[in-house]
Amino acid sequence: MADFSAFPITQRWTPRDPSVLQLFSFPTPNGVKVAIALEELGLPYEAHRVTLSDADVRSPEFLSLSPNNKIPAIIDPDGPDGEPIGLFESGAILLYLGGKTGRLMGADSASSAKVTQWLMWQMGGLGPMLGQLGYFAKFAGAQIEDPRPRQRYTDEARRLLSVLSGALGDREWLVDDFSIADIAIAPWLNALNFYGTKDAVGWSDFDNLDSYLNRFMARDAVKVGMVTPPREG
Repeated sequence: MADFSAFPITQRWTPRDPSVLQLFSFPTPNGVKVAIALEELGLPYEAHRVTLSDADVRSPEFLSLSPNNKIPAIIDPDGPDGEPIGLFESGAILLYLGGKTGRLMGADSASSAKVTQWLMWQMGGLGPMLGQLGYFAKFAGAQIEDPRPRQRYTDEARRLLSVLSGALGDREWLVDDFSIADIAIAPWLNALNFYGTKDAVGWSDFDNLDSYLNRFMARDAVKVGMVTPPREG
């Protein structure tokens, strides 16, 4: 049985089965990445619902594992050398899981480098820019009368979609077979529905991205991961 005494987060979100990986998350575009990967990999895990409220993400228990106060985070009881390891940042967790299992990382070294490249592109570009677009289109930023912030992120979102569309071409997945790059990117494309910004960014101009997202959302593991943990407690 794994010893989680070094992880204060488990005092609030208590594992029912400490022998399996513990996921602390919420179903946002970043949050669902790890659940989807775990489902795709068939790794046993336990999901704990951590809301985006300050009471959760700024609690001492959560900050002890994720000092950046962002979901998702994990504790793997079977970490390197058999010792438990805690990790935060969705991209880092995807790389860890891919490395741990030797799956979803590309068929060879060159493909693996490309997978990492596109993961970094999502983490540094697509996610932050679409997140800002959502803020100015759906959330508090929508009340700002100055149109320039919203237009800036609309234009940048369209540019990024064009980059992705050109790279994808007529392939089924971004780098050879399905990978953590697709797991990182597709939930953010899906977020355009939630933000109500598909028309604004000209989504209908990117037929291959629409097909790509539909393929992604049709996967059984994705269907489970997209609602894990559930939004409502």
